[in-house]
Amino acid sequence: MSQTPAATVAERRYEAIPQRRLAFLGLGVMGHPMAGHLARAGHALTVYNRTSAKAQAWAQEFGGQVAATPAAAAAGADIVFACVGNDDDLRSVVLGEQGAFAGMRAGAVFVDHTTASAEVARELFAQAKARGLHFVDAPVSGGQAGAVNGALTVMCGGDAAPFETIRPLALAFAKAVTRVGESGAGQLAKMVNQICIAGLVQGLAEAIAFGQKAGLDMPQVLDVIGKGAAQSWQMDNRGKTMVEGRFDFGFAVDWMRKDLGLVLDEARRNGARLPVTALVDQFYADVQALGGQRWDTSSLIKRLK
Repeated sequence: MSQTPAATVAERRYEAIPQRRLAFLGLGVMGHPMAGHLARAGHALTVYNRTSAKAQAWAQEFGGQVAATPAAAAAGADIVFACVGNDDDLRSVVLGEQGAFAGMRAGAVFVDHTTASAEVARELFAQAKARGLHFVDAPVSGGQAGAVNGALTVMCGGDAAPFETIRPLALAFAKAVTRVGESGAGQLAKMVNQICIAGLVQGLAEAIAFGQKAGLDMPQVLDVIGKGAAQSWQMDNRGKTMVEGRFDFGFAVDWMRKDLGLVLDEARRNGARLPVTALVDQFYADVQALGGQRWDTSSLIKRLK
């Protein structure tokens, strides 16, 4: 679970749906505002975080209850949401005597928003089914700003019925919640997302560095080409800050390298060829060596200076 301080949530309107009893595990940069949106939408939440002070701070801000263990948080909940760091963190809050599965009632749904492997998603899906529970892998895209503003994109894998149960609740913190296939498909879709981002950011970094070397007014150039075929979210949201050398926001390089490690592991399993992704992963290693572990992923341009 991230130890980076989390922002609060933006004011927004929520869809009117019946109140549900929920649990949320993991209150880092993403989980804190996601859980906050669920609370502001009117649901009763019990939260758990490995660092208990963060859970207490969240409850002071949004109300709700704090539990000492994932199992206690999950007890009696209709749906348990989680957003932690990696496969091992996920297993630690799900399995064992103090894990969420031990506290969940039959028929309850576990929704995992961690960016993790498709392998662990399938593993926990099978264990949930054996216990009479449901498991949906539901990684998100949109970063901290998307979580704060309630504008995440959620890609889900798992059975259709539990997906339909969780979808209206997830729309409290998301602009789109889509089932893309069976168990593990959500994680695989997130890997596709990260492959796209890695290539886009590297291309944008090279373009800006080239334009600067050529003596162009790059903010003006970005405005011009942003109205044509080169336009992208990365250009719109990170182009000018890359020109300014600002990398103190957004999705950290360490997290991107974790995600690209998952991508490359999966590619080794399925035989996909990812030469550009592998190269950009090494470029991010260069950024880490420059001290940029927590810089935004747009800091790829630093190695071109």
